[in-house]
Formats: sequence, C-alpha cells, structure tokens
Amino acid sequence: MTTRGSRPQRTIARDAEVRGIGYLLGSDVTVRFRPADADSGIQFVRVDLPDRPSVPALATYVEPRERRTALRRGEAVVELVEHVMAALAGLQIDNCTVELDAPETPGMDGSSLAFARALATAGAIEQDRPRQVLVIDRPVSVRDGKASVAAYPGEPDRLVLSYQLDYGNGSPIPAQAYFAEPSPERFLREIAPARTFLLAAEAEALRASGIGSRTSEADLLIFGSDGLIGNSLRFPDECARHKLLDVMGDLALIGKDLVGHVVAHRSGHSLNVELARALLAAEEECSEPESASECCVISTTPPAMDIGAIMRLMPHRYPFLLLDRVLSIDPGRTLKALKNVTFNEPFFPGHWPDRPVMPGVMILEALAQAAGILISHRFDPDRHMAMIASIDDVKIRRQVVPGDQLVLEIDRFRARSKMAEAHGVARIGDQIAAEARLRFAVLPTDQVAA
Repeated sequence: MTTRGSRPQRTIARDAEVRGIGYLLGSDVTVRFRPADADSGIQFVRVDLPDRPSVPALATYVEPRERRTALRRGEAVVELVEHVMAALAGLQIDNCTVELDAPETPGMDGSSLAFARALATAGAIEQDRPRQVLVIDRPVSVRDGKASVAAYPGEPDRLVLSYQLDYGNGSPIPAQAYFAEPSPERFLREIAPARTFLLAAEAEALRASGIGSRTSEADLLIFGSDGLIGNSLRFPDECARHKLLDVMGDLALIGKDLVGHVVAHRSGHSLNVELARALLAAEEECSEPESASECCVISTTPPAMDIGAIMRLMPHRYPFLLLDRVLSIDPGRTLKALKNVTFNEPFFPGHWPDRPVMPGVMILEALAQAAGILISHRFDPDRHMAMIASIDDVKIRRQVVPGDQLVLEIDRFRARSKMAEAHGVARIGDQIAAEARLRFAVLPTDQVAA
C-alpha cells in the first residue's frame, strides 16, 4: 500500500440537521452535522452525555456487533454509523463533527438518502490541505465462510466498487450485483436511496428482542417467502446497491480515500471492517523501510504490457480474455503475467453456485494466453493464429477462488516453423495452483478461417 495526497479536503459550508427514530431503542434522535477544521476527520459527539464525549470515525474504534457497525471510545458509544459514514464518504466530506443526542443514528428509511440530502443542501467547501489517499497496490482479501471482500490494484485515481449478492436458490431475495465508480452526484442519485433489508423471520426475531418497536415494513425492505412485504423497490437491484452502500460506509473508517477495485461477495459489516483494518495493516507494513521494497514490488514496477497492449496482440475479448497485465517479458524466452480473479468471472455462477471455484481448464487457458504473448513475438499476430495442439503433464494443485491473484509464469519456450511449446506455472502467492506443458500449432490466419 502507498499513501499520497490528492484533491483538497472538504467540509460542509454550514450546519445540517436530520431528525428521525432510532431502529434499536425506538427513541427520537437528532443528528447535527457541523463544519470541522482540516485534518480533523469525522468525529461523533454524544451531546446527551456529560462532558460530550466523542469518538473518531476510524476502524480502530469499531466494536463487534451483529448486522451493524458501532464505534466506542470510553463513554462515547455510537451505533449504526454506517449509513451516516456512507453519506459523508459518498459526498466527499472529509472533516465533520457529527453530534447525536442518543446512542444511535436515526434509522430514517433504512438508506443514506436523508443524510446525503442534508449534507448536499448544506454545501461543501474546499480546505487548504490535501486529502490522503490509500492506493491499493497489491491484493488484500478477507473471507468468512461463503462471504469475501477483496481489494485489488486498479486504474490510477479511480475507486471502483462491486457487490455480488447471492443467498442461494431458496432465498426470496434474488441474486443480483451492482458495480459503481462513485462520484458525489452518482452516490446521491443511485446509491444513497438504496434501503436496508432483512427477512421476515429476522424482523420478527429483532422485534421479539425489543429492536425496531417503532419500525414497520414501510420503513425498510422486509422479504417474506413470497417476496417483498408492504413496500416496493426503488431499483431492481436495490439490495445489492444497499450492500455496496454499506461497504462504502465501513471502508470510510479507513479515514482516507481509496484508489483501487474492491470486490465484495455476500460480505457484511464485520467483514467490511476487517478489510479496512487489513488495508491499514498492509499500509503500515509497507511504510516500514525494511519491508517496503518487498511488499510493493508488483505495483512499483511498471507493467511490461498493460491491458491495451495485450488487446492489441491477442484476439481474445470478454469474457474470455484471461490476462490483466504482463509484468515482465524476455522475448522468445520467458514471461510473467497477472490475472485478477473476481466473482464477476462468467464461469462462477455455474461452477459452482454455492462454492465458486475457477475451473482448472480456465487456469490452463490463462497459461496458454500468457504463452500466446511470447508466440506473438515470434510470429506476426496479424498473419498467424496459435491453436492449442496438446497439453501434457497437467497438475492442478490448489483451488482458485474469487479474491485470488494468479501470477502466470511461462518458461522453456521454443518456437519453430509451425509449432511452439512452453512450460507454464500459475501461482497464488508462493503456492502453485497449476502447471502444464503446452504445445501450439501456429497457422496462417487464412488457413484457420478456411
């Protein structure tokens, strides 16, 4: 991980206020947003308690909870911070004092919309300090059973988020996904309105424990066995959008902007916060002089070929182009390439619905495509096409799942007349996922077409 400055920090131009009912205690709650100095970050203040104790909105202060994110420092405990944090992050408000007269934020309609509208109405002003950015320069992932959330290197100065929601065939909530590169405008329009949801059985259990006494089906999305109860969807994929909103709110507890690609699959608040902590730990590890050169080796070395250069050589396209970048190449001899494996891969829905595993044949195809780069240096790719002739000595040694990063190593490359061959190894970290010996027939393009 690396950290740098970027856009100017921002705070709100004037106070803003939202009033509503707390989901947990059912009490009336007022949350008041106030401008704050540069570099002060987001601070929650409990104005209902003596001496107005406060807690910074940082992952360090997260307390374990079911189905929500809570902060604690001393007497200052604030429950359900995620929707407020998502609104602040979505509108790029970096410094703000959030005053509360209760131990929880108001639930409103289960979305961030009321908070986002109040902040947008208050307006934002730029401050004279740069906003710190944490640049994801190597994969970091966390997993809990079937749920996972992973952060990957991405395009410079861009944060891309994707969420895949799939609770299985028996769930009344259909499988869905949402993908976004959030801007303040897009957040306000397409993400902030997405409401929280739960199953009817979960709602009954919460009410039995005294939670949600003043909350009805009209205040959030409740799914029964036959579908949504007493409400209607704002978006067909509203549940996935809301889970992405939660990811934004939880990752805002890093206290910095993020640059990279975050892919979440069935993750909840605890796992999202775990990723935030893992990213901060990776950043701290890389900031240590003795380890920086080792842990950042992939990102700090410019790729030999980016995706544009790969596409100029290779005929493959989505969903069958299995190379993201070429890390290094010794033409005619060796090559090392990269494939980031995400849940968006088209083969995961069928292989398998409840346990996504990359088919071994696709790993071999990725190795073949990596070898194809070397072949393209020997044979004119505009006039020749390489076809797999045989694959021998295949060994599949490790499962490849969403969140993994395949490093594809090609060596022992030889080419002659109309043939080429190479040895390929696919690694995940220091573990071998697969290896094989590949042979190709290299044919003139017109012969392949015939």
